[in-house]
Amino acid sequence: MDAYESILLVKSEVFVFKIPPRTTNRGYRAADWNLAEPQWTGRLRLVAKGKECVLKLEDKTTGELFAKCPIETYPGVAVESVTDSSRYFVLRIQDDNGKSERRSAFIGVGFSDRSDSFDLNVALQDHFKWLKKSEEIEKEKDDPKQELDLRFKEGETIKINMKITKKDGSDVSSKPRARPGLALGSGILPPPPGGVKLAGLPSASGVSRVTPTSSPSHQPTSNVDLLLDVDQPAATPLKGPGGESWGEFASGGQHR
Repeated sequence: MDAYESILLVKSEVFVFKIPPRTTNRGYRAADWNLAEPQWTGRLRLVAKGKECVLKLEDKTTGELFAKCPIETYPGVAVESVTDSSRYFVLRIQDDNGKSERRSAFIGVGFSDRSDSFDLNVALQDHFKWLKKSEEIEKEKDDPKQELDLRFKEGETIKINMKITKKDGSDVSSKPRARPGLALGSGILPPPPGGVKLAGLPSASGVSRVTPTSSPSHQPTSNVDLLLDVDQPAATPLKGPGGESWGEFASGGQHR
């Protein structure tokens, strides 16, 4: 399957300059060019086809090819930044005459906007990063890494200790708390010993009386019967200091 051509970057305006030969190894300087009079103005297209990357200079209107710059690596000899500006580059262009040996020449290119040169840098870096990543993936396919066996062996278990906290930050205990008043380890109260006995009501003299339960025929059948069977205290007449009876307290008002 043939690789398709993808467009990485398009800039509608780029300037081409004739540059003098470099006499030293310190790099190119845009100040040495005649920036006021560019040799050509057109469009820049950066395209990729498979692993190949080519920068093309084309006519704005017709799209006719003016020059092309094959790029093998970046940064490299094909595209080189100048030392005194970020908007200008030196390109190594090659002709396409079909011969084994291609003629090369170096030209200067520049942009009027600094963001255009930044976009060219980013597009080239992203492309060659992608190529490097693709080569690493292909290498892993040919020489796969040994996979780790993380499966549990037969009879092997793991223990996980989980600490659960409440909203207020306190820990939640996994053991149930014993209720107050209950015997430890039992949730049921023991039955009362013997039969149920109910204390009698206190009398007027302060002595409590209990209904006898010796006769089976008088045995109360319920707590209500037990309460109703309690003798009511009788009215006790009051006596004076000499033992004289005062009679009922209600008739005391008749001796006035």
